[in-house]
Amino acid sequence: MNVLVIPEDFRKDQYMLKPIITAMMEALGKPKTKVRVCQDPLLGGINEALKWERISEIIERYKGMVNLFLLCVDRDGKEGRRGMLDNISQQAANILTGNRLFLAENAWQEIEVWVLAGHDLPADWNWQFIRNEINPKETYFLPFAAQRNILDAPGEGRKLLAQEAARRYSRIRQLCPEDIAVLENRINSYIAG
Repeated sequence: MNVLVIPEDFRKDQYMLKPIITAMMEALGKPKTKVRVCQDPLLGGINEALKWERISEIIERYKGMVNLFLLCVDRDGKEGRRGMLDNISQQAANILTGNRLFLAENAWQEIEVWVLAGHDLPADWNWQFIRNEINPKETYFLPFAAQRNILDAPGEGRKLLAQEAARRYSRIRQLCPEDIAVLENRINSYIAG
């Protein structure tokens, strides 16, 4: 199976999405899945990632090589984001043929939270506060990377922290039921056919 993960901006998100989605596919019994992060075109932000014209361009470009398209964006505290993603998914279903699927998920609130879920965090941090924080990247992720002295590493520490977190994927699934677990269940339904 070939999976193309479409981030809102691959420049930092690639370091988190590839290891976590790879771990998800392994947990689903598909360890040989090729997970690729879309780098061409660079969407460069949420506004472009939510434009059907941009997503359809990506689908047209890669549909001959990809079985499963995954659009993964930050929720950023926006209640209506899920509806926008569902609309894009419906439009994608209208143009995909054969055994191809497009799924979209919004991280609650940012993809960096998925990475934090795979780690033992400082004792004075409350997981529910992290999940509810609209800016967890600035409030929790970057301080955590700074504590580990890896802000100068690729993706401001995202690469190393995500690789470590992916080894504890079951913990990510458990702590992120509104997004990771939902996405995993949707992919599992697709695999089961």
